[in-house]
Amino acid sequence: MTPAPRLTRHALPELTAHLLSPGWREPDIGIVHLGIGNFHRAHQALYTEQAVVAAGGDWGICGVTLKADTGKRDALASQQGLYSVIERGPDGERLTLARIVREVLALPDDRARLFERLTDPRVRIVSLTVTEKGYCRDTETGDVELGHPDIAHDLAHPDAPSTVPGILVAALRRRMADPFTVLCCDNLAHNGAATRQVVASYARALDPSIADWIVGNVAFPSTMVDRIVPATTEADRESASAALGYTDLMPVPCEPFRQWVVEDRFPGGRPAWQQAGVQMVEDVTPFELAKLRMLNGTHSTIAYLSMLAGIETVDAAIGDKSIRQLIHAMMTEEIAPTLSVPPSLDLHAYRDALLQRYANPALKHRCAQIAMDGSQKIPPRLLGPVAERLAAGQPFPRLALAVAAWMRFLRGRTDDGAPYEISDPLAARLTHAAQTAANTPEALADALLGIREVFPEALAGNRVLRDVLVRALSALREGARHAVQAYA
Repeated sequence: MTPAPRLTRHALPELTAHLLSPGWREPDIGIVHLGIGNFHRAHQALYTEQAVVAAGGDWGICGVTLKADTGKRDALASQQGLYSVIERGPDGERLTLARIVREVLALPDDRARLFERLTDPRVRIVSLTVTEKGYCRDTETGDVELGHPDIAHDLAHPDAPSTVPGILVAALRRRMADPFTVLCCDNLAHNGAATRQVVASYARALDPSIADWIVGNVAFPSTMVDRIVPATTEADRESASAALGYTDLMPVPCEPFRQWVVEDRFPGGRPAWQQAGVQMVEDVTPFELAKLRMLNGTHSTIAYLSMLAGIETVDAAIGDKSIRQLIHAMMTEEIAPTLSVPPSLDLHAYRDALLQRYANPALKHRCAQIAMDGSQKIPPRLLGPVAERLAAGQPFPRLALAVAAWMRFLRGRTDDGAPYEISDPLAARLTHAAQTAANTPEALADALLGIREVFPEALAGNRVLRDVLVRALSALREGARHAVQAYA
């Protein structure tokens, strides 16, 4: 059988049924995006293309992979930046071909080309989806982690950086007459302010005057992003290629739902995102915390309990009556009371919509993907609301079960003894602590409460938290399914 030809822009006249609009003027590059993974391509990039279709403007995207992932760069480059977005819901599938990515670079190979882009005054926004660990951030202080080996390298070689803080500071030093806006789209609490702090603290280690200039002159608007985007499978590639009649190596599966809330602070201009459905607001904090705790917090809860129970996907997990009851009660009784939201955001309706999205049978969102990088995710997603419940003297048994499930997950085996991989920037320390602790709930709790990058002193030394975690770990010794039934 002859393979389908490779997808390129020469094929676009034949694929108008899959385009946002048949007419298209190739925009110049106005956005550099660090971390061109599936989420960005299914979310911000698609919104940006819709904004350009609606209102024009030179907002083409130069996407950058920071992990020496030349395979991703080469695959997208061979398709001239094209890729398909496959929206899958209970009612079927919709495929959209995205054209907004104009160039793809990979570090360290393309460092010189990246800085050509970053110093080009036509680039007015540098956006980021690099995951929480990509900021090399000290989770206790919020400053850059000076002891991080990659940060130490960048401070010693400031003109050849590889980290996000190093890249941004090196570029901004060359753009002091005309700085770009830095747009964080990762799941950090107050992500604009958090990014500004980590970047400024890195700059301060190089030159305090640069740090002061960044704080006073560079815009770091906060955002809230929401769309469930699983990892691409070979079946996704086959499905996209069959629908297009061209080989697409880089399709992105996702759910139909999407949301983007952005603080409207862009001194250098921005795409007409509001015409694509983006909510441009003065303060994103209420939306951000609601999503971080209601969606991301329960996603992590589902992931760790499911990994222990041997459940592979979110839809399979939420199809379990006890898990669904647990997550419903967790959102209603423990998370929602920690949130202060505008009247337009009905938290009970949001809860119900999340449960419906989790049950989407078409996505097959793998729990192992969500379980990655727990040391970075647990503090904002689960420990934030835990701290508020503690301060108010209110119970938090289900939140504690979620944290305890992560602790037990670090032992690296399901309840039935099957091994799985643990992917985390602190994996060596975490797994050593979990696996060498005595086989008691108390020992496991104490070993992991001692990890300061996850548990700050105020929480680690709280006897109420320790006692609740020990009770949850005791329940988990009987198996995750048993614990879920007990806590639901």
